[in-house]
Amino acid sequence: MDHTFYLEKLRLAAAEVAEEKPDYNGLKLSVDIVLESAALKMYKPEWSSNPQSPIDAAGRIFFSIWISDKTLSEKKICYNIHALKLRELKAYKIAARNFAQDFRDEFLKYQEDWPNISVKYGPLTLMEGWVELNEDNIPQAVAQLIRKFLKINSIVDTVLIQYKK
Repeated sequence: MDHTFYLEKLRLAAAEVAEEKPDYNGLKLSVDIVLESAALKMYKPEWSSNPQSPIDAAGRIFFSIWISDKTLSEKKICYNIHALKLRELKAYKIAARNFAQDFRDEFLKYQEDWPNISVKYGPLTLMEGWVELNEDNIPQAVAQLIRKFLKINSIVDTVLIQYKK
């Protein structure tokens, strides 16, 4: 897999959306190689146990889009929202299963907008899906997923408020 090629496609998608929403609704963005995949992550520092280093924090919530050898062979661009080690978020008292269910209850209103989506996972993966990978329109497909997340990221904030200490 040519990681450089796919990282560039992810960066192009991020740049396209940044022209419309320069601050990404307060979200931070990272494009890097993660677990042998070209990956784009969107997150808020306050969604982590270490706001100074949220991308590496033990406890964190983030949206991810990735392309790997496996997804290339399946002609897919995959995406999900992870909620990892929520007990590490010190400002909150969170039971991961309850948080996942509360998120999914709110997400139901938007679920039909997300292609090939499933919420039938444990509490670490709040939702996961994929879109078709077509070499000619990777930036456009990824930009569309980013736009969709910008419309629903407030669900995370809304659910987190319920667990504030």
